[in-house]
Amino acid sequence: MKRPPKPRITKPHLKWVWKGAASGWRPFHRVTWTEDGKRRERAIHLDWRGNAQELDRLYWACEAGRHSRQVTPGKYTWRGCIEAWRKDPRVQGRLAASTKKSYRPPMEMILESNGGKSMKSTTRQDLRVAHQALSSTPKKADRLLQTVSLLWNYAAEKMDWPLGPNPAKGIDHFGKQREFEPWPGWMVKALSNAPDRVQILARLILGTGQRPGAAVAMRRDQFQGEWMIVRDEKGKKELEVYCPQPLREFIETLPINGTHLLPKNLTEPLSYQAVETTFRTWRKSLGEKAKPYSLHGLRKLSIIQLAEAGASDAEIQAVTGQSAEMVAYYRAKASRKALSKAAQIRRE
Repeated sequence: MKRPPKPRITKPHLKWVWKGAASGWRPFHRVTWTEDGKRRERAIHLDWRGNAQELDRLYWACEAGRHSRQVTPGKYTWRGCIEAWRKDPRVQGRLAASTKKSYRPPMEMILESNGGKSMKSTTRQDLRVAHQALSSTPKKADRLLQTVSLLWNYAAEKMDWPLGPNPAKGIDHFGKQREFEPWPGWMVKALSNAPDRVQILARLILGTGQRPGAAVAMRRDQFQGEWMIVRDEKGKKELEVYCPQPLREFIETLPINGTHLLPKNLTEPLSYQAVETTFRTWRKSLGEKAKPYSLHGLRKLSIIQLAEAGASDAEIQAVTGQSAEMVAYYRAKASRKALSKAAQIRRE
């Protein structure tokens, strides 16, 4: 049987080796060098499965020394600690299912960003920066600190890992947060004099009911006539929601400078931090009375506006993606406002 031609994909350290009719041509990342007068060689099979993109990924992983065959498993890693904690019957047997569930998200976050890293390389400053980066979701930020402290103590006390002082100890938690205050009418009216990026984000939050971080990243193609595509509370899926006419008309007036409504360049949106910094400067110009209000308060105002318009709790949830408890909390504010108006009018 005639041997088929060798694939035409070529790279400096890429070698194709014929392995017979059953396996065909197989790619290897091969490096040679001389050591003590002897020629040495290391060849790593690239299991590309006929996919050129996968071959490219594996090749460059080898070039960078990140292929699984090149990486020596680290000691005292976050992954090793988390896996041991999850398998320890002494720990799992005394924890309630809800408690174990609450630790899952922060542990997955740690695994994704630092799974293969040594716990010993984590500094207090690293943890402080990570905690502050989650300041817009203080409960989540504090849970990360609690989880790091839990795992650190487990590794040091139950596994005898020589880690040193717990980096989470002494970092102040955000603690129980008061609910965000919905904006008053005078502050919404003041938006007409706010910087463009603040105006745009404020209108997106009010019109979509989304969290500020999701609203700032919205693309133009998420608005399709009467409908818009928004992310749910957890950002795990996209939902089709009716778009109010005022928001549609406002978006049509915006210049097209990229794929996003708040563009950094042609393909990327501004960061939330960039817009939030501009918002803080504008808010400061309004005086002390504006200090209690944040961009998150606009999302709460959207609930109140929907409630005052007669929307049911289910309808409000369909728009904003808020929990039933949160909708009920802010609906009460709307109800009190409406009742007070009716009472005062009767007195007049």
